[in-house]
Amino acid sequence: MNMILTKALIDCFIAFGVVVGGTLLAGIASVLASSPPSLMMVDTASRLKIWALVAAVGGTIEPMRVIESNISQGHLSPVAQQLLFIFCAFIGAHAGTELIRMICRDGV
Repeated sequence: MNMILTKALIDCFIAFGVVVGGTLLAGIASVLASSPPSLMMVDTASRLKIWALVAAVGGTIEPMRVIESNISQGHLSPVAQQLLFIFCAFIGAHAGTELIRMICRDGV
């Protein structure tokens, strides 16, 4: 059980880091290109959200295969684990996006 929660927490923080890191780099690029960074950062955060989910859960279709094969065999425990990992990655990506929106709103 401890390993499951550890992986869920790691997935959450990976997704958070992908959104925040990618958005901050987009903001730096926007400044270097002499354009206002806040709009670029909010747009980038929204676009990176789904990719942060993909990166956090493994970057492949494997989690979907685990869900499909275990549901067809009637094993629900691995399905619940994969859904937990996806949910935690979503929470991390959403938290990163909201943090960027909050920072950019205060900067405008």
